[in-house]
Amino acid sequence: MSATSARIVIVGAGPAGIRAAQALVAAGLRPTVIDENARWGGQIYRQPAVDAGFSRTKRALYGFEAKKADALHHAMAELLPKIDYRPDTLAWSCEPGQLDTLREGCEASVPWSHLIIASGATDRIVPLPGWTLPGVYTLGGAQVALKAQGCAIGRRTVFAGTGPLLYLVAYQYAKAGAHVAAVLDTSPFARQAAAAPKLLNQPGTFAKGVYYVGWLKAHGVRIEHGVSLPAIEGEQAVQSLRWRPAGGGEQTIACDAVGLGYGLRPETQLADLAGCRFAFDALNRCWLPERDAAGRSSVKGVYLAGDGAGIAGADAAELAGRRAALAVLEDLGIAPPNDPQLPDAATIEKRLERIAGFRAGIEHAFAPPDHAAASWPDDLIVCRCEEVNAGTLRGCIRSGLATEVNRLKALTRIGMGRCQGRMCGESAMALLAAETGKPLREVGRLRSQAPIKPIPISPMLFEDGVRVTEEGAHDE
Repeated sequence: MSATSARIVIVGAGPAGIRAAQALVAAGLRPTVIDENARWGGQIYRQPAVDAGFSRTKRALYGFEAKKADALHHAMAELLPKIDYRPDTLAWSCEPGQLDTLREGCEASVPWSHLIIASGATDRIVPLPGWTLPGVYTLGGAQVALKAQGCAIGRRTVFAGTGPLLYLVAYQYAKAGAHVAAVLDTSPFARQAAAAPKLLNQPGTFAKGVYYVGWLKAHGVRIEHGVSLPAIEGEQAVQSLRWRPAGGGEQTIACDAVGLGYGLRPETQLADLAGCRFAFDALNRCWLPERDAAGRSSVKGVYLAGDGAGIAGADAAELAGRRAALAVLEDLGIAPPNDPQLPDAATIEKRLERIAGFRAGIEHAFAPPDHAAASWPDDLIVCRCEEVNAGTLRGCIRSGLATEVNRLKALTRIGMGRCQGRMCGESAMALLAAETGKPLREVGRLRSQAPIKPIPISPMLFEDGVRVTEEGAHDE
């Protein structure tokens, strides 16, 4: 295929997607960039809406990462005249050579010859009693409220779970003037200390994490390690959180909001619909699409970059996005842009290897509770979209009708709701593994299906009963 006939589409305008577009534009190409958000930057460098009604500096929004955020935002702003940028656009399905998108109620089928999926990540949630109460947010949701809407999720907030994001969001809230009642980390401090040698692979990043913890403590925020979380309590909304210190008795802390999360999990639905081959990744504790060091997937013309292919952070995402774009250029027979200030393919791969060592330390230090599913009460809602509780799942599993997660989905409807398994899929697998005694990798992978996110059934999708494609062709 010639460069002039190539249709290059990038899904995602976070660090990976922006750097991929930048490399392609430098080589004389004009990619299409699909962005579900109204403004570029992704979750990590999310920008407030233009008409947000509040003003905060980038230093206030992004802290130590303000310069990186500013550089990325400016890079994309300079690219806008040279790319086909489509904000507020949901990529809801993918087929060979075609991406289905939705914007303002109108559908467009976007053809592609080369597709870079930079879909990012979502929060990993481990259910507990009370997690569906109003006032419970994921850590990512709490971050969106602060960055994009300029507000806190509550007047007295507890942040609970584990992972670097737990401390970052708590720091961001406290720094902004919100009242953080406590940070409750389910990972033992000894486990985190044991991971320090690997974390020192990225000393700057490690130092930032230490700073966040130190700052919170210096400003009177209570931090507890190695805790368990029996329940979030409240009648109509969150009123308190019950927690138990390691080796101690149960305690209760009053709050009106809880930020909950256990790290991140990759968004892999589009890669699945594109036909990519998956393999179980023990480090990320989930199934990931296979890719080579350049980001090429098992499907010709499909490339993977950023946290959507494996959690590695914003710095790695920028590198991986550029590397995927260079792979596209290689496959098109186009020489890479000659810019001595930017890393070449070999340098990028070496840097990503070093970051991978750091990520191994992170996953060891902040592992989610391994056996939480075994102790879930039967009335605990596991799938909030379809209101499927743990007892229903256990009954189906113990009857022998379901030994694989997709069979469990078919029989109970878990994972069939609005979130399409984003919140409950891993929980279903964990409960299935606990009940059957099988390793997580042996209970199957929850298969994706279109639409990967809710879309309306509306006359706006059609013109006189036919769907309009980008080229103007009409499908019955």
